[in-house]
Amino acid sequence: MSQSTAIEVVSAIKAFGQGDTAVRALDDVSLTIQKGEFFTLLGPSGCGKTTLLRLIAGFEMPTSGEIRIDGAAVTWLPPNKRPVNTVFQSYALFPHLTVAENVGFALQMLGRPRAEVAETAARMLALVKLEHLAGRKIGQLSGGQQQRVALARALAPQPKVLLLDEPLSALDLKLRKEMQVELKRLQTETGITFVFVTHDQEEALTMSDRIGVMSAGKLQQVGSPRDIYTRPVNRFVASFIGDTNFLQATGLPGGARLPTGEVIDLPGLAPGAAVTLAIRPEQLRLVAADTPGALAAQVTNLVYFGTDTHCHLALADGTPMVARLQSPASGEAGLAPGQAVGLLPAPGAVQRVED
Repeated sequence: MSQSTAIEVVSAIKAFGQGDTAVRALDDVSLTIQKGEFFTLLGPSGCGKTTLLRLIAGFEMPTSGEIRIDGAAVTWLPPNKRPVNTVFQSYALFPHLTVAENVGFALQMLGRPRAEVAETAARMLALVKLEHLAGRKIGQLSGGQQQRVALARALAPQPKVLLLDEPLSALDLKLRKEMQVELKRLQTETGITFVFVTHDQEEALTMSDRIGVMSAGKLQQVGSPRDIYTRPVNRFVASFIGDTNFLQATGLPGGARLPTGEVIDLPGLAPGAAVTLAIRPEQLRLVAADTPGALAAQVTNLVYFGTDTHCHLALADGTPMVARLQSPASGEAGLAPGQAVGLLPAPGAVQRVED
């Protein structure tokens, strides 16, 4: 483990049950998270992301494998012996204590001097911009304010790692977006390593330095938000992160032939090989039906989203496609179901993905 590594998970397996009925929630997962990084574990329900977080926190023990934090093996240590703190989906605040008392609770349990507890609580509340509510009871706060108190309480002991298990899922959309910005700000200002669990792709793309996409107990891909979005390694990642059009094709020298007979330029494919191609909706341009190199398509539906319009189409063989058009300049008013158009992918937009 290098000096810049905060967390290292080595060949972690977590099985629930025994024998033939055992279920592997984690299937040989290895992962390295750097110090000061905002790292997100992203995936659908049941993919293993929360189980992995609980292994790092010490709430679960692996069936096999090793967990290291800040260079030390912590695999079998209880949570209170690890340099981490956790913020849960339910904030678990004490309703009988004030905001300041909630924030200082962990320090008080550690036997810190009263003056230090008060000073740290005040500093943490200033960090989350709630110093004016220090004397309030928890029941007098909104959901967003309670979230900030939970964060301040978790940050107060200055853990080396802060684990966050879907902490924004109970908030409404507007507040959730505001808290995404606030969480990234807090992580940047404190320099603490954040490990964030979510099933929300937008949260992951908005806040993360790197993302680990999980499915069926395995890490499918680890990379920056841009890498994950623009260069997905397989069909699952491409479909889970954002919207994607998929096309089945056959490899040719320098291209791929669609079932319609049309050819898309794409170097590096084995001639005759069956391949899956992925194209993001925003990388498709609608052009005149007779435009050279464009795929023949027919408009089937138009869905207005305010900032953009999703144009649903069908290729000549019925394959569904979606093109995302910027509403103010898209000219979607001139489109109508049944209209023949051409689909022109942006240069480099079409890529092969593994099934």
